[in-house]
Amino acid sequence: MHQESITIKAGDKEIILETGKIARQANGSVMLHCGETTILSTATAAKEPMEGVDFLPLRVDYQEKFSSVGKTASGFIKREGKPSEREVLVSRLTDRPIRPMFEDGYYKDTQLLTYVYSYDGVNIPDVLGILAASAALTISDIPLKKPIGAVRVGFIDQEFIINPTPDQLKQSTLDLVLAGTEDAILMIEGYCDFLTEEQVLEAIEKGHTVIQDICKALLEFQKKVGKEKNKEGLYQIPSEVVAEVQNHAKAPLDEVLSISNKKERDLKFSYYSEQILSAINPDPENPRFEERDIKIALKKYKSERMRSMIVNDKKRIDGRATTEIRPISIEHGLLPRTHGSSLFTRGETQAIAVCTLGGETMAQRYEDLHGEGAHRFYMQYFFPPFSVGEVGRMGPPGRREVGHGKLAERALTAILPDQKEFPYVIRLESNITESNGSSSMASVCGGCLALMDAGVPVKRPVAGIAMGLVLEKDHFAILSDIMGTEDALGDMDFKITGDDKGITAFQMDIKVEGITHEIMRAALLQAKDGRIHILNKMLEVVPSSREKLSTYAPRIETMQIKQNQIGTVIGPGGKQIRAIVEETGVQIDISDEGVVSIASTNPESMERAKEIIINLTGDVEVGKTYTGKVVSIVPFGLFVQIYSKQGLCHISEVSHSRIDDLKNYYKEGDEINVKVLAINDHGQIKLSHKVLLKQED
Repeated sequence: MHQESITIKAGDKEIILETGKIARQANGSVMLHCGETTILSTATAAKEPMEGVDFLPLRVDYQEKFSSVGKTASGFIKREGKPSEREVLVSRLTDRPIRPMFEDGYYKDTQLLTYVYSYDGVNIPDVLGILAASAALTISDIPLKKPIGAVRVGFIDQEFIINPTPDQLKQSTLDLVLAGTEDAILMIEGYCDFLTEEQVLEAIEKGHTVIQDICKALLEFQKKVGKEKNKEGLYQIPSEVVAEVQNHAKAPLDEVLSISNKKERDLKFSYYSEQILSAINPDPENPRFEERDIKIALKKYKSERMRSMIVNDKKRIDGRATTEIRPISIEHGLLPRTHGSSLFTRGETQAIAVCTLGGETMAQRYEDLHGEGAHRFYMQYFFPPFSVGEVGRMGPPGRREVGHGKLAERALTAILPDQKEFPYVIRLESNITESNGSSSMASVCGGCLALMDAGVPVKRPVAGIAMGLVLEKDHFAILSDIMGTEDALGDMDFKITGDDKGITAFQMDIKVEGITHEIMRAALLQAKDGRIHILNKMLEVVPSSREKLSTYAPRIETMQIKQNQIGTVIGPGGKQIRAIVEETGVQIDISDEGVVSIASTNPESMERAKEIIINLTGDVEVGKTYTGKVVSIVPFGLFVQIYSKQGLCHISEVSHSRIDDLKNYYKEGDEINVKVLAINDHGQIKLSHKVLLKQED
């Protein structure tokens, strides 16, 4: 295959896509260039469908090579290994809009791999990676219905910026990633500093305009170099199976979908599924139809019945109205020895949120293409299998857990106080103990309550809500506070957080095209009413942050020292700072700017540590008075220690009266008040005690 390329304009950036030169044995491969950022994406599929599956076995992986910025990973193993949190999140961003665009019945094992081979520090590779993966699929023979485009939108000085640079993103009050086709948006993930619904909608419209141009260019690229789509092996359920399932399942499904309790509903559905299977295949030795086909048809028919109930009968499974929120109960201060905790229950979804406060060593360290750093605030989400009544594996967090935790974390970041006001590192955890719809939004609500219970002075409390959608031709219904079944069988999962004035985070996944800006506007406005309702329930229980920290939380105080004094406090090889910690038992952290953070649960220990540091770093100034310690007595005066320095109080400056022998009046270790008279060019300090005494008549 000869090399071909195409240039796409996105905002003020030019993106070049090349194929035919690298990774030619993949079904499709693209090398993307934007500035000096270079990304390779490949799409590969198995020759035959997987046996016995009724889903798309798609794997999406994104990897950032440290060599792309001329460095290697830290640590002993100098190669990329387990995906970082960022790589997991970008893999999810790529998967979510692409997965719905495969042809129905496509069950071949499929893999999308994206590698960042060069990064210029300007053109952020995550969104470019989504575009590269879409391009590789588009020109391959893998049956993708149509290409998708992706962009990031920033908001600086009331102006929207397409694909902002990292420096621009730091100034931006919006970080929005969206992906979609020429006709519709399929995925949105954004974080902002309390922007309004109208501003968010405008940002989406700006981004979709660019996506439309990208998709048109990808279609041209497909016409130019694309392979013919291979639709052989697309699995279709025989129409006879569909008819049999509908004949046997209508009455049982109507009964199942009228049960509001999730556990009871699932048990009844399992029971009827077995009954329907036996009725259609009475002789297991000689089945009339494949069991897989019956189960697929039953799942689709269940979706049709639920959707018909909602759109035509205006009835949800649990009997709620489309705008109604499930009952909410809240308990704060649940766990007595934690720094802050809450129990948030909404319907059959429940989260125990815990807040832990600490010093700098508790920060979560990370390493990426921009260098090393530490997160002072982070949230970790735990989803044990018992929360959905199942038995499952335990181990490292899966991609879903990482994604849900990051969504809740970013939603709450906007409400945290400045470091100068509250110098703590904050760790939040959300333990999902029951789940039936939007545990990530329960994590936002519970996390906010745990922060307030811990005494974190949040700027303004926020809540989160998950919205759903059922779209049938020209009719649609927007659902507030969706349950798990409504999420699985509906057309949209739209999560949004904020307060009555603005939005802090939003995430939307759409399974079908045809969702207009008008529908999104209606969903946003309905979500606002829902989250205000939830927030008011939260504020009834916890109206404001606690005034005092838990007795079990460390107290942190900060001091500012000069940068050239950092080495004095640390000492050779860390000897001095270790000595302070050993003597006082406090935790000490020093920033590159000279901010000393001291953490301790013991006030006396903290005061002692502060005293030592002040003595090490304090500057002696001419004209000021200090309480010093006599360290040496000589015939001509007293050597007095002030901080880490010594000065001479000459015998003539000790008293207005004549003194023959200072040892008759002072001994080593005595404290004495002195005033600094002068400091010469050699740093020698001249002190006086008598100027502080009243002269005798």
